[in-house]
Amino acid sequence: MVAHSGLFTVMERAARKAGPRLRRDFGEVQHLQVSRKGPADFVSIADKRAEQTLVEELRKARPDWGFLLEEGGKIEGDPTKPRWIIDPLDGTSNFLHGIPHFAISIAVEEPNGAGGQPEITTALVYQPITDESFWAEKGRGAWHQDQRLRVSARRDLTESLIATGIPFMGHGNFAEWSRIFGAVAPEVAGIRRFGSAALDLAWVAAGRFDGYWESGLQPWDIAAGILLVREAGGFVTDFKGADRAYIKREVLAANDALHSRLHKLVAGALR
Repeated sequence: MVAHSGLFTVMERAARKAGPRLRRDFGEVQHLQVSRKGPADFVSIADKRAEQTLVEELRKARPDWGFLLEEGGKIEGDPTKPRWIIDPLDGTSNFLHGIPHFAISIAVEEPNGAGGQPEITTALVYQPITDESFWAEKGRGAWHQDQRLRVSARRDLTESLIATGIPFMGHGNFAEWSRIFGAVAPEVAGIRRFGSAALDLAWVAAGRFDGYWESGLQPWDIAAGILLVREAGGFVTDFKGADRAYIKREVLAANDALHSRLHKLVAGALR
């Protein structure tokens, strides 16, 4: 059994405290689908309630750390200390429609990583419905529960299943996505859009997906997932192939061979 660090133990405890309430709320939202008011307000409350639980639990353990939150924005802490990057409910639309595919995402961002840029050093993506923890610590690998994760070993695009996120309602660049889709789709075994960037990246780390691309993302969508893929032996870049996915909020992730091939397709589509 792999030994957990104290920091990861704090993160998992917080996620597992928020998780049961999200499961209960998910059960309720399915019943609300037939009501006149609809479930949207209820889901917003569930999202904020989960975030509050996470903040309270993490603050107990690290009271001087700051936060970057999907719902609550920035909460300043000691600028010399790390901060938490949190999405309490990644996959909100799935949750809203009674689709059991969503996750809690928590990452630790160090203020001064390589080149003076912020660096993600610990990550957790927790799926409350399946009770799965995908986690990573820099230099210690990526894990699913207590099993080591490795990205897919596939080398041929024609055998590969690729995940993506599709722009919607003014979010993202649909013209750009369409060009990339047009280049990638004819070359691969299939493309999937499951609606949770955190889980898409976790599943790339686990070898369930062979690759993934998406743009127009927020830090809390991808912070944990990027570290998971890299610690599972994968490559994560922006669409130009640079190590700026987190900063540019666009992600291209896969193993070494597939990443190279996907990058050529994406770069060609965007010329």
